[in-house]
Amino acid sequence: MSGVITEAAELAAAAHTKGLPDDLRDDVARRVLDLLGNCLAAAGEEPARIAGAVAAEWGGRPASTALSTGERFPAASAALVNGTLAHALDFDDTHLPSVLHPSASVIPAALATAEAHGRSGAQLLDAAGLGIELAVRLGMAGYDEELGNSIFFERGLHATAICGAVGSAMASALLQGLDAAGVAHAAGIAASMGSGIIEANRTGGTIKRLHCGWAAHSGVAAADLARHGLTGPPTVVEGRFGFLEAFCGDASRARDVVEGFTTDWELPGIFVKPYPCNHFTHAGVDAALRLRADGLPVEEIADLELGVPAAVLRTIGEPAQEKARPRSGYHAAFSGPYTVAAALLGGGGLGLFHEDFTDAAAADPARLALAAKVRCVPDAECDAIFPRQFPAVLTATLHDGTRARVRVPANRGGPDNPLSTDELATKFRLNAARRTEDADALVALVRALPEAASPDTLTSALRRSA
Repeated sequence: MSGVITEAAELAAAAHTKGLPDDLRDDVARRVLDLLGNCLAAAGEEPARIAGAVAAEWGGRPASTALSTGERFPAASAALVNGTLAHALDFDDTHLPSVLHPSASVIPAALATAEAHGRSGAQLLDAAGLGIELAVRLGMAGYDEELGNSIFFERGLHATAICGAVGSAMASALLQGLDAAGVAHAAGIAASMGSGIIEANRTGGTIKRLHCGWAAHSGVAAADLARHGLTGPPTVVEGRFGFLEAFCGDASRARDVVEGFTTDWELPGIFVKPYPCNHFTHAGVDAALRLRADGLPVEEIADLELGVPAAVLRTIGEPAQEKARPRSGYHAAFSGPYTVAAALLGGGGLGLFHEDFTDAAAADPARLALAAKVRCVPDAECDAIFPRQFPAVLTATLHDGTRARVRVPANRGGPDNPLSTDELATKFRLNAARRTEDADALVALVRALPEAASPDTLTSALRRSA
């Protein structure tokens, strides 16, 4: 019996053997650069320490580099550490309308596997691109047009972690040299491993930072198990007790996973984040930065109304008292009121940067006083656009009754408002500066990946940066 995952695996295996077109391979290289910068910036974070400590306790063959310490672990363990780093600061890329962060799971799995198995840079990029594509298509299959939102998200599930595990398995299986049947088995095995609950977005806890690491770890482990002969169900995607039915119910669309796979690519449209905070907050930040650039007198603000899609209020606007006074820098990254206030007062990097999400910054009296003036409300125009964009409208009312409004239908970093090559490089350099003084050399090594015989030169340089 064949199924959706068999079709996807056959298409992926053929595309990997042939090689991706240069433009898609270059797109993946840009995502590798972005992800490595995020990983370097997160190397000192507590979740990275915890993941690294667990990997060290597990031990095993030193095959792949953990970017936080420079140690080498088994590929699945290195993927755990690096995936945790990739997502720890909420600076990783986002696909719409699936509303998931595909690169933060798939690229760490691909990088660890390519290093462990001696694959070329081109093979690494191609496998990562195919795994990312599978992950976002699984996410899209769980998007409900009538609902206007991801079914995963509506049910409190983190599609990033769930779909990312399956995409990571595809990437790792391709790099381990499995044939199409083996790739299908790896993906089918990983479907039993992917999980993630997003309650931490609302009320706290640091577990969400580990979600991409666990997905990457699961993907590599699934590919390892398939290589040794374990099998997955052929109808794992569409079956009565399969992936989509279990997570999303009968509103899901299994054929969306394979129709256009390897021909109509979602990959180039994935958003790159300019700010290290939850993506639902970004259009509000864009609007606040525009008001600031227009000379809005912040000291004269009496009231701020942040209009967003109704579906995102649960993440960035509720509970209202929690969002107005985030309990930590990490929780501030999920607060519409705080991020608007920080942007209006002036942040770092491309508008907001890591220094704006420290515990001290989140407790700053000026930011909290301004955040207390922000009301988060549903906006009908935003609802009509979401989730193909994460729009917002910000209205400032001054003490004298003057009002200023900015509507942002397409937030910065997506295909309709992309970051330039220079802006992407700036983001990487600022991130990498937390860990190394040789960011330019790393940029050059990533750009050389399409012609590299292996990722070893890059991973050696990353170990020196640890």
